[in-house]
Amino acid sequence: MSLKAALVVDPVMVSTSGDVLAGPSIIAGFREELFPIADIVTPNLKEASALLDGLKILTVSDMRSAAKLLHDMGPRNVLVKGGDLPDSLDAVDIFFDGEDIYELRSSRIDTRNTHGTGCTLASCIAAELAKGLSMLESVKVAKCFVETALDYSKDIFIGNGPQGPFDHLMTLKNSIHKSAGQVRFNPSDLFLYAVTDSGMNRKWGHSISDAVRAAVEGGSTIVQLREKDIETRDFLEAAKSCVQICRSHGVPLLINDRIDVALACDAGGVHIGQSDMPTHVARALLGPEKIIGVSCKTPEHAEQAWIAGADYIGCGGVYPTNTKANNLTIGLEGLKTVCLASKLPVVAIGGINASNAQSVMQIGVPNLKGVAGVSALFDRECVLTETKKLCALLTEATQVVK
Repeated sequence: MSLKAALVVDPVMVSTSGDVLAGPSIIAGFREELFPIADIVTPNLKEASALLDGLKILTVSDMRSAAKLLHDMGPRNVLVKGGDLPDSLDAVDIFFDGEDIYELRSSRIDTRNTHGTGCTLASCIAAELAKGLSMLESVKVAKCFVETALDYSKDIFIGNGPQGPFDHLMTLKNSIHKSAGQVRFNPSDLFLYAVTDSGMNRKWGHSISDAVRAAVEGGSTIVQLREKDIETRDFLEAAKSCVQICRSHGVPLLINDRIDVALACDAGGVHIGQSDMPTHVARALLGPEKIIGVSCKTPEHAEQAWIAGADYIGCGGVYPTNTKANNLTIGLEGLKTVCLASKLPVVAIGGINASNAQSVMQIGVPNLKGVAGVSALFDRECVLTETKKLCALLTEATQVVK
């Protein structure tokens, strides 16, 4: 069995800072030997100009022309990177596959920390191709990754040169984001996902911290504080208390939507919806250590969550529910469709309780890791009892599936 490996050629000839790294013989080698066998070449503007005998590339139209001329040298695809394009408010790259030209735009990040962006982009394209993505999809994922990492590392100040380090692995700020006792995410944490509700807590006379403690002691494997009707100061104090409760049990605690509260209380991460802060921005703010979940109803939502750096997705409403107004119900088939499309672990949510949780867990998709409960856990007099009951049902359901 022979496997064909894709060849990604990043013609490192002129650095972003302007340093010339290759002479005429190297340029000839690229043109005559590497380009004809390359699946994609990824020159920046200066490199494209050098490869084309000094052709001036000053506009997007120039980039389009350059991509076509470079394609004539033999590579199957060309990506001309326009990070240094003069007077452009966006970071514009031109992708040409021999037939169609795509103008790929993203936000321009104002930072000196750009050393290594080209190498990272090419490496990311190669990695995504190895996963089975198409060339265009791989380029889009790589571009999004570089944008996210640039934004994450834009304020790092190391060294005295004109360029600082591009933190492609998002590790240089670990000392800022890493917390003592931080619980790391494991997909199995999604098994019994408890989502709090301030109205239900008031109805039964439970404080947020008491409700969370009962859920965790009853078997919840992850907790999300979703408190829409509470002042920020009160929310923060309750969140700090719940973080300590959850950490003492080895259970991650996430904050719904509120990145500021999650950072202030040093929560395990956040869960965000389609209309909340974009996932890649949340990742840039929170860093690589924190957990990010995203609500998804469609395969397209799931794909975008994966590209943007989420750790898991929440899919639903599986059944009708009163906890969210105008919430579209997708049913078990809709849940299964999203799970099959998702590259991330999935937790099902929406109207799930003791009467239907086993049916959800038995739909037969391996990346469905658990169910989320709101009313089933917190709209009850005894949260501890209801959590234990649902945990036992889920355990039984997963044993049957195995």
